[in-house]
Amino acid sequence: MGKLLFYVHVSLDGCVEGPHGEFDWPVMGPELSRQSQALSDRAAVFAYGRRVWDMMAGFWPRAESLSDDPHDIAFAPVWRKKPKVVFSRTLTDPGWGTEVLGGDLTEEVAALKARYTKDILLMGGAELPAELGRLGLIDEYHVVVHPVVLGGDKRPFAVDAERLGLRLLESRVIDGSVVLLRYRRVTA
Repeated sequence: MGKLLFYVHVSLDGCVEGPHGEFDWPVMGPELSRQSQALSDRAAVFAYGRRVWDMMAGFWPRAESLSDDPHDIAFAPVWRKKPKVVFSRTLTDPGWGTEVLGGDLTEEVAALKARYTKDILLMGGAELPAELGRLGLIDEYHVVVHPVVLGGDKRPFAVDAERLGLRLLESRVIDGSVVLLRYRRVTA
């Protein structure tokens, strides 16, 4: 049975984007790129909410023509090849071998976990991860804290969420500037 892992880049003040939607601040150094690639390799499927999907689908299919960053060049073919799911009630034809899941979140996540023996990697976002966390559906949190304060209001953890017990699995500095925090949800 697969686990749902939430992988997110956040600013020091806990934001996933700047006040005007900017996502130009995460720096993928060589060590962070390797860590991200290893996490991607262990996943059976990538999962997204609609807003993050739109951003990913607008970049990764043609990343090599838009960027010369080594991380982007290495990850683009992985993204194109890996199965993907998007949680959305409005998206109909996402392309890129992507399945749309628009039903009850608890049922959809349970079906995904039953379908895959490897991990389901939920990447980024705010609203979907907050709701999945509120429902107790995320098994591990992989939070990459970048040395920037954004002042935005998009945060991946619900403001009105009930207390969620987590156990620290890993904490380390990567590329001398970002901190990886990896937690597992504590179940009763």
